[in-house]
Amino acid sequence: MALDTGLDRELSAIRAYDNVHWFHPWENLPQAGQQNRTIVTRGEGIHIYDETGRKLIDGPGGMWCVQVGYGNAEIVMAIAEQAMVMPYNNPFGTASGPAAKLCRKLAEIAPGDLDHVFLTTGGSTAVDTAARFVHFYNNIRGRPTKKIILAREDSYHGSTYLSASLSGKVGNKSHFDHDARLVDFLPSANYYRFGKGKTEAEFCDGLIQALRDRIKELGAENIGAFIAEPIQASGGVIVAPEGYLKRTYDICREHDILYVSDEVVTGFGRLGHWFASKDVFGIEPDIITCAKGLTSGYLPLGAAIVSKRLYADITNDNAKGSYFANGYTYSGHPVSSACALKNIEVFEKTGLLEHVRKVAPLFQARMRALKSIPIVGDVRGMGLVGCVDCRVSTDDTDPWNPRHKLGARIDRHCNALGLLVRPIINMCVFSPPLIITEAQIEEMFAILEKGLKATMDELVREGIWKG
Repeated sequence: MALDTGLDRELSAIRAYDNVHWFHPWENLPQAGQQNRTIVTRGEGIHIYDETGRKLIDGPGGMWCVQVGYGNAEIVMAIAEQAMVMPYNNPFGTASGPAAKLCRKLAEIAPGDLDHVFLTTGGSTAVDTAARFVHFYNNIRGRPTKKIILAREDSYHGSTYLSASLSGKVGNKSHFDHDARLVDFLPSANYYRFGKGKTEAEFCDGLIQALRDRIKELGAENIGAFIAEPIQASGGVIVAPEGYLKRTYDICREHDILYVSDEVVTGFGRLGHWFASKDVFGIEPDIITCAKGLTSGYLPLGAAIVSKRLYADITNDNAKGSYFANGYTYSGHPVSSACALKNIEVFEKTGLLEHVRKVAPLFQARMRALKSIPIVGDVRGMGLVGCVDCRVSTDDTDPWNPRHKLGARIDRHCNALGLLVRPIINMCVFSPPLIITEAQIEEMFAILEKGLKATMDELVREGIWKG
């Protein structure tokens, strides 16, 4: 019998506290109090270590966010130094050097004329701020009916009441209330699932026609904005057909509809650029929201970056005596801002954006090779983000059917082999730290291939695979 050590007792206590007291995001309520979650004890580079000391490649990169990897001493020192000098200031009545410098830096790297930065606590509050800005903007300009925000099915924009209302993932809406008055959903851009019988170009034309039809139906005078992730991340890394985003952007310009690009996931290097909107997809939005990679996950921080044109329309002589009464206790938090500044500096010093562009072709090629495994229905992605969409039969394209829990099965097998994946029902999504090397990419996908094949064998044994 194994000896009961102090470490064993500590881990047992942590697991008990986790099950009894920690109400987790996306908690599986039928299994509440019965979870056996991996306890992460430390991280280094692209790896995390569990409670047994096992080293695992962090396939999801935390939550799409640990761009520079774990254990970056420069960022840690910047955090510590700022916390010692000035850990907090009231953002409503005072300013700080780190926040002001960060806003200046974000204005420099953002596309077009996006040069006014509203600092928030994370991605959800960044999107919430952008949506509230759209409503405020049209009220100030005397257009009180121009409030509906067009979003897309399979989108994810956050967990505040307003940002959740803008999210189009059906599974996230169960038993929750949302504000249906302020949002209208357009069809998903998932060609694999919804494009059967059409070429990709024909599917794209249909999506564009759906947008035009919706504008005609609702009236452009009632539509305030269109919000879109350049890649629909939590919806399954959905890459829209070529030209789709630019065509939606042009239609919004044609009808005086603001364009909000939600770059919470794609911002800060995920596709090899600071932001994907212009450099990858050729659009200059009115507002960009960002978070996650802004600090590489070392501290919470988000931002809504607003164009100079929009800002001028509601300030000074155009302000009508109003305040933009939106904000958070931790807006512009000096320690988080110092963290973000140092994170951006690390990007620049190490050439991280260039590195992503160099290794991304191998990442995408290794991922696409997995389509030879029968349970893999589709693989998709760009840069260092991807999704393996699995199935139980060759005609199954529903990633949201929870019956067989394919993602959890794959995660279990990969975990045993040294890889952490992020299962989303029947999909596995990947967004590893951007510092990942080509050798580590090969290792990651070699493990994933073994995990997929083990899951395939399991489905065959259980009589689930239909061929």
